[in-house]
Amino acid sequence: MKQSLQLRTSQHLALTPQLQQSIRLLQLSTLELHQEIEQALSDNPMLERLDDPLDHSVRLLADGAINTATPGEAPTEPGSQEAAPAAEGDNFDSPEVASVAGEGEGDGDWGDVGSAKAPDDEDSRPQLEASATTLREHLTEQVRVTCLSARDCALVELIIDALDDNGYLEEPLEDIHSRMPPELDIEIDELHTALALVQSLDPTGVGARNASECLALQIRRMPGVPLVTRRMALAIVEKHLAWFAQREFNKLKKALDCDDEDLREAQAVIRQCNPHPGAAYGGGVSDFVVPDVIVRRGRGGWVVTLNNDVMPRLRVNSMYANLLRQGKGEGQLNTQLQEAKWLIKNMRQRFDTILRVSQAIVDRQRNFFSHGAVAMRPLVLREIADTLGLHESTISRVTTQKYMMTPHGMFELKYFFGSHVATDAGGEASSTAIRALIVQLTSAEDPRSPLSDSKIADMLGEQGMVIARRTVAKYREALKIPPVALRKSL
Repeated sequence: MKQSLQLRTSQHLALTPQLQQSIRLLQLSTLELHQEIEQALSDNPMLERLDDPLDHSVRLLADGAINTATPGEAPTEPGSQEAAPAAEGDNFDSPEVASVAGEGEGDGDWGDVGSAKAPDDEDSRPQLEASATTLREHLTEQVRVTCLSARDCALVELIIDALDDNGYLEEPLEDIHSRMPPELDIEIDELHTALALVQSLDPTGVGARNASECLALQIRRMPGVPLVTRRMALAIVEKHLAWFAQREFNKLKKALDCDDEDLREAQAVIRQCNPHPGAAYGGGVSDFVVPDVIVRRGRGGWVVTLNNDVMPRLRVNSMYANLLRQGKGEGQLNTQLQEAKWLIKNMRQRFDTILRVSQAIVDRQRNFFSHGAVAMRPLVLREIADTLGLHESTISRVTTQKYMMTPHGMFELKYFFGSHVATDAGGEASSTAIRALIVQLTSAEDPRSPLSDSKIADMLGEQGMVIARRTVAKYREALKIPPVALRKSL
């Protein structure tokens, strides 16, 4: 085969760096966006942030004097002169570059709206969070005030160190004893005594080796419980805890030779117990979500606004911008200026797209905001994409890990999209609305005779919704509603 050179003309789509950054910023969550901004601030000296959480802190200059400059402005050094006006034809005179470069505070800042603080607002300085007391520290403090010998205190602390986060001792005492050095001459009975001392500490139930022992320890120390009820509750948790968890009330009444009233009183005592006594001292940090948009009722209907707290305020550093105006900058600064302009522009586009998509969702789901989840209508990404003239993938990126604060609570934007179920009238019902109806039906059911999945499907069918029993079971499990056997009570 003879080799030859050929010329071909073809067209292909290439993503520019600016478009790639725009797509990446669009799919980031609020937390990931702020991490991306912090990385950009550390890499690009042309960028500066105006909403610094340390703006109200005292700042010192190089000579030790207090910096009195306004937050967000570069400190003025002695002997410095104002920048000379840009030369004629300089590209910094264009409105786009001037606004990005920070010529006017109202034009160059991003997210200035709502940034002013009222005189009675709290100081925005970051507060240090107090360290939480751990379970080991709480138990050790109680041991130190007892009149135990040094040997006994050491054994008790050994048991405390072996507890898990819930306060249980999962490792057998025999295994702990086998690891002890022989020269200490420690008997297994001493470990049992140390365990009994741990089980007498607060919180009640700590040091238990299983759930049955944990509940029994709490029932024995529970005040104001009649003797007969206490004995019956102890018998249930020590011998028939599995039946109690599975709501086998007929078997319990037969085994304990009691009636419904006695069993109901024992059940009330058991429900007062905490099966995880050490969980309160776990010291875990609570996770919370900051909404990207907020929905409020206006005169013309429901209106969506951006949350100013999650909108970073960025601008181009004025000092470096003046250097470029005077022609003193290098080629690297020009590149970094262009990157800073791209980032600020793409951030504006990101929040504008989020606002447009959120408003389109609210317009489609206005019945939800007025009447709740039962009025949710079926919605797919294509409807919003066709309305806004965007691609479905763009809508998917916008609605991922973006949250909306509504009068009914906070929801991810993807919550408002869902499949549909056919109705007898030929219409469609949203799966979210069906889940809300299942919650309503199970909340209003008789605890002595809860509704089965088949019964719920029949009741939904009476309302015109054609739905199978297995679909009801799938929705019920997604809502974390127990099956009918576990919802039954006396």
